[in-house]
Amino acid sequence: MNKIEHIGIAVADLGKAISLYEQLLGTNCYKTETVASESVDTAFFKTGENKIELLSSTSEDSAIAKFIAKKGEGIHHIAFDVDDIYAEMDRLRKEGFVLLNETPKNGADNKLICFVHPKNTHGVLIELCQEIK
Repeated sequence: MNKIEHIGIAVADLGKAISLYEQLLGTNCYKTETVASESVDTAFFKTGENKIELLSSTSEDSAIAKFIAKKGEGIHHIAFDVDDIYAEMDRLRKEGFVLLNETPKNGADNKLICFVHPKNTHGVLIELCQEIK
């Protein structure tokens, strides 16, 4: 794993959250995107080398909607940039980690993604991200 790619934050109202984070970070949202496969709308911010991804549900039965219903708004996941998501998935499986995806899938911001089950990571949902070339 190379670096933290972004921190994902679950929010109930994306428009309100975008306004708040623009004010908080002193920078504009640089990209919004719908990820139909995850039933989420996303918004991205960059400050220095760091990125924040806001996630808002587009469906009452999406993972983000369930997360907010159970835990409330807040940090949803930490994403790590990897060079080869397939190799990293294989490595983690061999180390005994449970992955939530059998194969990588398309995510937001032109990335292939895979999640590591939080039961293996002290309750933190970990996302692997590889930029699609």
